[in-house]
Amino acid sequence: MAKSLVIVESPAKAKTINKYLGRDYVVKASMGHIRDLPRKKLGVDVDEEFAPTYEVIPGKEKVIRELKAAAEKVETIYVATDPDREGEAIGFHIAETLSGKKKSTKKNGAPRIQRVLFNEITKKAILEAFQHAGEIDQHLVDAQQARRVLDRLVGYQVSPLLWDKVRRGISAGRVQTVAVRLIVEREREIKAFAPQEYWTIDANLSAHVPPLFDARLTKFGGQKLEISNQEQADIALAALQQSDFLVEEVTTKEKKRYPVPSFITSKLQQEASRKLRFTVKKTMMLAQRLYEGVDLGEEGTVGLITYMRTDSTRVSAEALAECRELIASTFGPSYLPENAIHYRSKKGAQDAHEAIRPTAVVRTPESVQPFLDPDAFKLYKLIWQRFVASQMNPALFDQTTIDIAAGKYLLRATGSVVKFNGFLAVYDESKDDDEKDEEKEELEHTLPPVTRGEKLALKELKPEQHFTEPPPRFNEATLVKALEEKGIGRPSTYATIINTIQEREYVVKNTGRFYPTELGNITNDLLVENFDDIFDIQYTAHMEEELDEIEDGKLAWTDALREFYTKFKKDLTLAKKHMRNVKRQETPTEEVCEKCGKMMVIKWGRHGSFLACSGYPECKNTRELSKEMAANNGSSDLSVHEGMPDVSEEVCENCGRPMVLKRGRFGTFLACSGYPECRTTKKIVTHQGAKKIVADVVLDEKCPQCGNALVIRHGRYGEFTACSNYPKCKYVKLKTIGMSCPECGVGELAERKSRFGKVFYGCSRYPDCKFTLWDKPLLEPCPQCGAKYILEHRTKKHVVHRCSVESCHWKEKVEEAPEAPEAVGA
Repeated sequence: MAKSLVIVESPAKAKTINKYLGRDYVVKASMGHIRDLPRKKLGVDVDEEFAPTYEVIPGKEKVIRELKAAAEKVETIYVATDPDREGEAIGFHIAETLSGKKKSTKKNGAPRIQRVLFNEITKKAILEAFQHAGEIDQHLVDAQQARRVLDRLVGYQVSPLLWDKVRRGISAGRVQTVAVRLIVEREREIKAFAPQEYWTIDANLSAHVPPLFDARLTKFGGQKLEISNQEQADIALAALQQSDFLVEEVTTKEKKRYPVPSFITSKLQQEASRKLRFTVKKTMMLAQRLYEGVDLGEEGTVGLITYMRTDSTRVSAEALAECRELIASTFGPSYLPENAIHYRSKKGAQDAHEAIRPTAVVRTPESVQPFLDPDAFKLYKLIWQRFVASQMNPALFDQTTIDIAAGKYLLRATGSVVKFNGFLAVYDESKDDDEKDEEKEELEHTLPPVTRGEKLALKELKPEQHFTEPPPRFNEATLVKALEEKGIGRPSTYATIINTIQEREYVVKNTGRFYPTELGNITNDLLVENFDDIFDIQYTAHMEEELDEIEDGKLAWTDALREFYTKFKKDLTLAKKHMRNVKRQETPTEEVCEKCGKMMVIKWGRHGSFLACSGYPECKNTRELSKEMAANNGSSDLSVHEGMPDVSEEVCENCGRPMVLKRGRFGTFLACSGYPECRTTKKIVTHQGAKKIVADVVLDEKCPQCGNALVIRHGRYGEFTACSNYPKCKYVKLKTIGMSCPECGVGELAERKSRFGKVFYGCSRYPDCKFTLWDKPLLEPCPQCGAKYILEHRTKKHVVHRCSVESCHWKEKVEEAPEAPEAVGA
C-alpha cells in the first residue's frame, strides 16, 4: 500500500510524475482549483478585513471525495502544484480541505502535508524536489488571494452598473478594462492623426568598379535636411543635377550583434505570435503540454521544457554546461564564448524560477519531431533555438558608411557584410510589423570599394513623396508588449485578458489587428469617466507592484485591499448617482422617418446604435445607421458595413416599399420598411470576403398546404425550402432521408439543425413525436444482432458505423468517408 499521496493539477502532469516515483506513492489530480469565491454573491466581507468565503467549485465534489479517500490511507501528503501564485493557492485550498480529515501533525520531524516545488518535470528534478519538501508559502497564497478579491470587488460591484446603464450580461474587470482602454485610445489616436508630407531623395551612383548603389540625401550646409514639400524637393533636385559627387569619407567598422536571453513568458508569447502566428492562448496551451510531458516512445513520458510561467532569465549551471557542450560539438569552438553568458532579469523578477528552456538540450527538435504534432514541434523548436543561441558568440558585421559631398549637400550610403554569423546560425529574433529593420536593409545594400576624393557618376535622382503614418493598431504580440511595458497584469494572465475582451465583444480582431467595438468604446468611456483612478494605467501598474510586495512578504494583503477599497467605494457611490444612462440617450439627426415624417434619433439597443423614429411609441420605425453616420457617431466598429452591397435601390418584391438595412441577433439583413404590415426580409451573406444580398429562388414545386410556389430561402442556419406565401402559410419542406421513424412508425426521419448549427435527425411529426438522433441512421441491419438500422458517426478524421442498439457493441471503421451533409434549416 502506498505511504504517500501526491496531488497535482492535471492528469497529464500526474501521469508523468507517477512514472518517476515508486510504489510508495500514489499520484492524483485536482483538476485545477477545487475551491473559489461563490458564483452568485460577492463572497467578501469588506467590514471584516476583506475576509473571503470559499466554496467548493460545482462539479469538484467527486474529486474532493477521491482525494479525501486517498488521504485516509497514507502517512504523508505532498502538494506538487505549479510553482507560482496560482499553484500555491490551489495547494493551499487542497491542504485546507484535506486537513479536516488529515490533521497537519508532525511525524519524524516532518509536517504531514508538505509542499514540493520543481521547475521541470524530469526524473532528477522530481526526486530532488521530494528530498527538499517544505511548506505552503503563505505570502504567495496572500498575493493570489489579494488579486482574486480585488477582481471580485470590481467585477461584482461595477458590472451591475453597466447592466443598468448599457446592456445586461457585460462585465467590468480591473485589468481587462485597462487593456480595452489601450485599444480604444490607440484607435482614437489613429483617427485623430494628421499625416505630414515629407520627401526623400536618393541618388543612384556608379564608382570606378561596380555595383551601382544608392545614397540618400541627409544634410545641407552641415545641418540635418528635412524636405517637407515638392517645392523644396525641386530646389534640391536642381542643385544636385548641377553638382559633382565626390567621396568625402569612407568609414568601415566592426559591428557586433549580441544574442538575446532565453524566453520568459511574455517574450515567448510575442515571438510565437510574430514567427508562428500563434495566439497567446494557443502558445500557452502548447507550452503547458510540453511542460507536463510528452510520450517519447521507449523513453516514456518526459517533460520537454521548464515551467512556462516565469519572468526570470536565470538558467541553472547544469543546463548551461550541457548547452555549451552541444554548441562546441555541433557548431565548433568559434561559436562558443569563453564563459557561460548570464543575463540580468528585469526588476522584480522571481529568480527562484528559471527561464523557459528545454529540459535536455540534447533532445534536438528533429529527435522529438516524430512524437509531437506540427504546432507543438514548432513551439519546441523555437524554445530550443532561442536557448542554444543565447549561449553563443555574437554575430560580427563589417559596416561601411560612405559620405558623399555634392556642393553644400551631403549624401550617405550604408552597407553591411556578415563577417561571422555567430548565434544567427541558430536563431534570429523577429521584429514587430511597425519596427524598421535597418540591419536587414544594410545587408541588402551592397557597396563598391571607393576611395576618398573619388568622383562618382550620377545615373539617376529618385525623389519620393511620403506621408507620416499613424501608430499601428495592436496585434496580440504588440498588445502583450504594451501590457508588459506598462506593468499591467502578468504574462500568466495575458491569454485570459485577450480572450475575455473579445468574448465580451469589447474588441474585434480583423486581419490580426484589434479594433474597439461600439460597445467597447461606450463601456470604456463610462468607466474612465466614473472610475478615472481605479482604471488608470499607472494605478493598475501600481497595484501589480503591491501584489509583488505581498508575495515578497513586504506588505500585508489586507493593507493593500484597504487602500484600494477606500478609493473604489467613493467612486462607486458617485457612479451610481451620476453615470449616464446610454439606454435612455437620444441623439438628434437630420434623417426623416419614411413612415410618419418625424425626425429620426440615434438610440442604443442590445445590438448597438440604431436609428429610431422620435415619434415612438406611436411610430416604431427603426433602421441601421449608415456607415457615415456610424463613423460620425464615434463608432470604430464598422464591420457591419464592411463590404456591404448598395441597398439604396432595393425594393420589397411583395409590396414595393424600400428595403432598409437592419441588424439582429444573427447579423445584418434587409427588411421591408413597411414592417409590421409587410414582413419581407432578405439575407445578407459573406462570400469570398464580400457581402451580397441573397434573393429567394422560386421553384416549380407547389406548396402541399396552400398551392403557392415553394421557394429556397436563407435562414440563420443556411438554406431551406418553404412556402412563398409566408407568413400566411408557414409550411417548411423537410429534408427527409427515406426512412420511417423507428419510434412512431408514421413520420419520416428528416435532417435538421440545432440552434447551434449542429446536424441531427428527427421525426417529421415533431412535436407529436420527439424521436431524435445525433448520428445519421442508415437502413441497414446490424450484422451482429440484426437490429433494423445502424448509425453513422462522423469525426474529422474518419467515419464509424455502429449498431443502434446500445447493448450491442458492433462497430466498424469506414475507410473512405462519404460527403458531409449539406447545411439545411430555417
